[in-house]
Amino acid sequence: MTMSIETSKAEAGQAGPSGRQIAARRQIALWLFAVAGLIFAMVVVGGLTRLTESGLSITEWKPVMGALPPLNDEVWADAFAKYQQIPQYELVNKGMTLGEFKSIFWWEWSHRFLGRFIGFAFLVPFLWFLATCRIERALAPRLAVMFVLGGLQGALGWWMVKSGLSHRVDVSQYRLTAHLGLATLIYAYMVWVALGLWRERAAIEAVGGLRKAALALAGLVFFQMLLGGFVAGLKAGYIYNTWPLIDGAFIPPRLFDLSPFWLNFFESHLTAQFDHRMVAYLVAIMVGWHWIAARPFAQASRSATWLALAVLAQIGLGIWALLWAVPVPLGAAHQAGALVVFTLAIIHAKRLSA
Repeated sequence: MTMSIETSKAEAGQAGPSGRQIAARRQIALWLFAVAGLIFAMVVVGGLTRLTESGLSITEWKPVMGALPPLNDEVWADAFAKYQQIPQYELVNKGMTLGEFKSIFWWEWSHRFLGRFIGFAFLVPFLWFLATCRIERALAPRLAVMFVLGGLQGALGWWMVKSGLSHRVDVSQYRLTAHLGLATLIYAYMVWVALGLWRERAAIEAVGGLRKAALALAGLVFFQMLLGGFVAGLKAGYIYNTWPLIDGAFIPPRLFDLSPFWLNFFESHLTAQFDHRMVAYLVAIMVGWHWIAARPFAQASRSATWLALAVLAQIGLGIWALLWAVPVPLGAAHQAGALVVFTLAIIHAKRLSA
């Protein structure tokens, strides 16, 4: 009987993480934070690609050979000739010079190159950690899911680009939002897992309702980013450049002019921008309530304060960008600011998680 108990304990010990795996947790967390930082940069570069209308400049998807940019005049001329065959050139950029084409080509090429680099930055350390037995059994599937999602993101990006190569002069707002949404989810998942590895979870004396509210707040920020994707995809930020009124009223009368009714939320410039504004107000109200509710708990109050400050700054930046009709630097800063807010919401929710 005693022998059986000792054997069970030994087997249980073997099933748990080894000393090497426990020691490697922070190394893996640093690696994931670094890759998440690259994804952050990828989202910002993607925003710049959209703002400069560069996303359709490369009309082919070559996952391997496309890693090299044009290296001579003949290849540049071929790439430009292919771009001249799509509607965006014919209807928007007809007469563009090769030099002007190169300026938009480099944005899209940089975006794709960064995506490839992220794949290597994830895969190579992952294989090394795996080969040296530093990855815990429970962690390995999570890391594998991250890599698979990264591959799907690349395919989704090409699916998005394809929507603008015929019958349109830009990409579908539906596909653009899906592309942004998946990138944001991969980023959030990576940060969440890395935070769990970085330090042992300290118990915070917060009630369950506050924990649920923190998760709901992170979800609301993500939803707001998706609404921002529709605003960007429809180029709705270039019109109705007044605040706090939109189209002459706080609640404009033409919100639901399209038929069927649901189409307004995804294809009406007015409704898309109105929704984005209203949810921004909702985020601010919820963050303010959450900040007050978290004040009795020291650690939670600190992260809630940073989150509240970031939301206020992001709303101010959004209004500034809107009033100035979204110049490229402000548009890119607003997209980066959204990721900063989302990051702080994730950190806050993780801090409160049981």
